[in-house]
Amino acid sequence: MAKLKFLGGAGTVSGSCYVLEAAGKKIMIDCGSFQGPPELERKNSEPFDFETDQIDYLLLTHCHLDHIGRLPILVKQGFDGKIYATPPTIDFVELMLEDSRRVLEAKARKDASLIFYHEPDVRRIMALFESATYHQKVQLSENIYFEFFEAGHILGAVIIRIVFDEGSGERTIVFSGDLGQDKNCILRSPETIDRADYVLIESAYGDRLHETQRETKDQVEDAIEETISRGGVLMIPTFAIERAQQLLSHLNELVENKRIGSLKIFIDSPLAIKATQIYEKYMEFFNKETCALIKSGDDIFKFNNLEFTPTIKDSKRINDSPPPKIIIAGSGMSEGGRIIHHEARYLPDSKNTLLFVSYQAEGTLGRKILDGEKEVEILDQKIKVRAQIKSISGYSAHADKKELISWLGAIRKPIKMVFVVQGEKVPAETLAQTVRDEMGVDAKVPELGQEVELQ
Repeated sequence: MAKLKFLGGAGTVSGSCYVLEAAGKKIMIDCGSFQGPPELERKNSEPFDFETDQIDYLLLTHCHLDHIGRLPILVKQGFDGKIYATPPTIDFVELMLEDSRRVLEAKARKDASLIFYHEPDVRRIMALFESATYHQKVQLSENIYFEFFEAGHILGAVIIRIVFDEGSGERTIVFSGDLGQDKNCILRSPETIDRADYVLIESAYGDRLHETQRETKDQVEDAIEETISRGGVLMIPTFAIERAQQLLSHLNELVENKRIGSLKIFIDSPLAIKATQIYEKYMEFFNKETCALIKSGDDIFKFNNLEFTPTIKDSKRINDSPPPKIIIAGSGMSEGGRIIHHEARYLPDSKNTLLFVSYQAEGTLGRKILDGEKEVEILDQKIKVRAQIKSISGYSAHADKKELISWLGAIRKPIKMVFVVQGEKVPAETLAQTVRDEMGVDAKVPELGQEVELQ
């Protein structure tokens, strides 16, 4: 009988990792790291409690660390099977793992135990990759195959459908991965799936609705204008992949249409700069509107007063640029990266603004600031929070509650079970209850380590 085990992404947003045992094969879907409080992040360097060489295949939904971050542990423990992903995801994985390795090496000056992989490990991982495109049926054995569909979350992200037959007819299980919004400013909307016996659906925003794209643009414009009027600095912590590119696209629109005054805009993230180059490599993944805009001659990632600062020397020169100015830097949850240096410098001044455009997980510095703490610790210093704190959810690369229910509703009934994953307790349980009430489908929030039989 087929079995599904939840090794991550259960009861928490991060650590996405599931093992499907079906038709004589063991398939892992994602191998993500945990993010948040120290006790959760400690799991990242812990070995898996099973023989990893028994995993036949690994399928990746996308490249965010909470979906790929434990790949080095998996491979070092003996996994040497094929890893399937789309071409952009493969490029991003190498970029993300190399960046994460450098971050861990920097942190290891305080705690050497943080280093659990090195450059040769990344090369070993990359040698295992096989590319698969959307709608390509990949036969893993005579009785099991998978197919990728567009998730609209970030460039190259996928929904995975696995079809298997153990002698009593075909059964289908769908892993939503992270689903994007229906109206992404760069990418196409998530594809719908026509049938499934079992569905794993993410729930990061399972209890709330986002602003519209129009509202989002207006809110960003308002934040810029308010900061300009105060002669301040607008800081935007951002994820390097998708969020940074969405921001660039919107800022390009504001600049091209002369909606904001003249001010310097800095992209102070080497990772975001490299990720943007990958976006430019795979423009065929963009939606029709973005492709048409680019063909008209508008480079959405380059415009007046935009400056990329790849080196530390470049980054430090931002301090010499007088306000008003905009600084876009990683990390998205203020847990490291260059943004924390800017926060330490500018948070104590009420003229400045810190604008969150990303999800802030529990326990992160970003979440503490967003929740209203008036003093935080950054770089071993106590920093007063006097700057204006704003948050916009419309940039989210995640679908909201309405969009999640709409996506799930497109699947023909009956669905035997919906597993609500990759969300904190309240949004996950809220979404599960909504699925039960509005769709009449059984839905559960699994526990970490739980194993279920797929009838």
